[in-house]
Amino acid sequence: MTQQSPALVAALQMVSGHQLQDNLNAAAALLQQAAEAGVKVAVLPENFAVLASDQMLPCGQQEAGSESIIRTFLAQQAKTLKLWIVGGSLPLALRPDGSVIADRVRASCLVFNDLGDEVARYDKIHLFDAQVDDAHGQYRESDTFEAGDQVVTVDTPAGRLGLAVCYDLRFPELFRALRDKGADWVCLPSAFTWKTGNAHWHALIRARAIENQLYVVAAGQGGHNSSQRRTYGHSLICDPWGSVLAEINEDGPGMVTAALDKHWLDQLRQQMPVWSHRRL
Repeated sequence: MTQQSPALVAALQMVSGHQLQDNLNAAAALLQQAAEAGVKVAVLPENFAVLASDQMLPCGQQEAGSESIIRTFLAQQAKTLKLWIVGGSLPLALRPDGSVIADRVRASCLVFNDLGDEVARYDKIHLFDAQVDDAHGQYRESDTFEAGDQVVTVDTPAGRLGLAVCYDLRFPELFRALRDKGADWVCLPSAFTWKTGNAHWHALIRARAIENQLYVVAAGQGGHNSSQRRTYGHSLICDPWGSVLAEINEDGPGMVTAALDKHWLDQLRQQMPVWSHRRL
């Protein structure tokens, strides 16, 4: 039986601002670049289309209706480019069961296949409420967002994908649950602050990859998104051994790619079967 060739995936880095159409244009350019490079699955960063807190609720209400802009954009891009797209995160004033959220939104990560069909949705479980010693100061996602409560995986051309978003990275139990659900790799659309990213980004990603024997594809916001907000960037792809296969080391938009080798992953898990050694 012929081994399946490793599938090429991409982490796309953006510096989204407060203009929706400008953000969509920037995303489209990166997705086109990914398709031309032969990428099978491309991951956009958190809040790739809408970044400002005061825009989340009206945008999320529109996205929950029949006149969606961002969801339509992602579906059309996926179909036109014949590319699987992990749509970073976008606001949705609608729960997965169809019930309407009156005063907040979900931070939803949507996955579209290369036919333009929405095949998975994950709502960010862990919300970033923290004091950070930067120009922005206080971050309170729970004022705007309602937390999700479902662990989500989906089969893709690069293997089974587990979905996580930004602050989720600090909660290893989620990654354990994703591995339990058969994940080969995890995406991490992010908008890490520069201060927290500089301290913890690489250490946390490598830890989650090593301890769960997973690839991690982390697509970040990277640069000065506004006068008060600087995001860390360093979008990267980490393998299950903890090696960083590709990374963007400067501010600004960009793309990194790597092939996710399912055969090597299976060999690693067989040679070091840590999952069967767990005792707690």
